[in-house]
Amino acid sequence: MKIKFVVAGDPQGKGRPRFVRTATGGRAITPPRTRAYEDFIKWEYYRQCNYFFKDKTMLKMEIKAFFKVPESKSKKQKEKMLNNKIRPTKKPDMDNIVKAVADALNKVAYKDDSQIVECTVKKYYDKEPRIEIYIDEIKKEME
Repeated sequence: MKIKFVVAGDPQGKGRPRFVRTATGGRAITPPRTRAYEDFIKWEYYRQCNYFFKDKTMLKMEIKAFFKVPESKSKKQKEKMLNNKIRPTKKPDMDNIVKAVADALNKVAYKDDSQIVECTVKKYYDKEPRIEIYIDEIKKEME
């Protein structure tokens, strides 16, 4: 089973957790902006796919992050960006994009993101900012 879904808007990475002290030690709190983005990813997954991969299924994930072309760039620069001759080297880092997506889909698309055994992230410029997420099962080899 191969799944594809799209999350509209600027790609975001997982924010750094904040740590608070409690009577029993402490705990990490996910920033509200990250929590809202992860909830949006979940909602889009339910709306577009709503499929649950079985436990212990090995998964391959591909994420394509499309960033809006900056208005301040020249016409020539914009053309290069749209033709993938210039690609984004800006934040968020690709590992934080993966973390936001993978964590958002825990218990929604799969039991745990530890099932993801392959992952690819590609960053591009486009007129419409978004992330495209592809999840595919990796078939077990015959023993």
